Amino acid sequence: MPDPTYLDWPFFAPSHRSLAGEVDAFARANLADLEHHGPVEDICRRLVRELGRAGLLRHTVPAAYGGLSDRLDVRSLCMVRERLAYADGLADFSFVMQGLGTGAISLFGNEETKRKYLPPVARGEKIAALAMSETDAGSDVAAIATTARRDGDHYVIDGEKTWISNGAIADQFVAIVRTGEGDGAKGLSAMVVDADSPGFTVKERIEVIAPHPLATLRFENCRVPVGNLLGEPGQGFKVAMSNLDIFRSTVGAAALGFARRALDEALARVAVRKVFGQKLADFQMTQAKIADMATEIDAAALLVYRAAWVKDSGAPRVTREASMAKMYATEMAQRVVDQAVQLFGGLGVASGQMVERLYREVRALRIYEGTTEVNKLVIAGQVMQVQRTDLPPRA
Repeated sequence: MPDPTYLDWPFFAPSHRSLAGEVDAFARANLADLEHHGPVEDICRRLVRELGRAGLLRHTVPAAYGGLSDRLDVRSLCMVRERLAYADGLADFSFVMQGLGTGAISLFGNEETKRKYLPPVARGEKIAALAMSETDAGSDVAAIATTARRDGDHYVIDGEKTWISNGAIADQFVAIVRTGEGDGAKGLSAMVVDADSPGFTVKERIEVIAPHPLATLRFENCRVPVGNLLGEPGQGFKVAMSNLDIFRSTVGAAALGFARRALDEALARVAVRKVFGQKLADFQMTQAKIADMATEIDAAALLVYRAAWVKDSGAPRVTREASMAKMYATEMAQRVVDQAVQLFGGLGVASGQMVERLYREVRALRIYEGTTEVNKLVIAGQVMQVQRTDLPPRA
């Protein structure tokens, strides 16, 4: 297990330290011998049920609807993601999608919607998803083309969503759709769509290098009650970004978990692997790699848990901190995992090795919930805006 001393940092309350031990115990009992054979959809369904029985999914909804905190606690979400990712990438995925798929409901749903959709997710009885991306609308949310028109007491949705995590297995989706109140981002709305709604179909599954239950979804005259609207018409962009302000930092936490596992795997390997008559760990070049890996992990952890603490503390600004954490931690994890593979040598790319699995798992983190490039634009924009505000007037 990773060096636990970071848990003594002032970002954490005693509850977060206890949570780390709780997640580790769950991982030892349920994930140590987890087989990744068979359909990935079946594995994720089982993981959601187990996470629900263990009470860990209660961190994904507010206390009033079966959760543990009055509002979503980002430090807890990060802690669970980091420890689960260390043990198993699909367990981390199964956990976070329950939160990402319902975060907008927690933030903007009416009372009836919250009571209907949140408690079953917290118990692991229902699977949630977020349906935002489209073929021509990934990072550019304002380009979403799927439409929803008002028809009496319903909205009628037409279009397609793709790259949707849990797409083939979710019971409910938060869909970001175009309702036309304005141009671009001003004309989007968010609403909850049940998977058994008439006109909703799973068009196709999407295979990726690290198996996850991704799919393309089709909406054809799909009718959704007006009461399922989240917030007001035209607030879809605000709903989506508010959700990401919570969960973007947690992507960095998952990256931390992958990186910590890669470092531990590398340390164990170099301690026994012999090259030219001595252990690989005895070479200064190896020690330099280990030093770089450990330092980058700590730097990323500081950014991740600063961003989580800032959000939990109610600071007026979190987008910059969350984007920094996500960008740096995911890029860091890619480098650390790559170095671990290098230290393993040929064995590092052998199918079934943990570092080989990590190498496939970590790559997507630099893409989803804002690519590295998009996060750099967000960070730069916020930094430059502050600078413009703080500049003294010209003479």
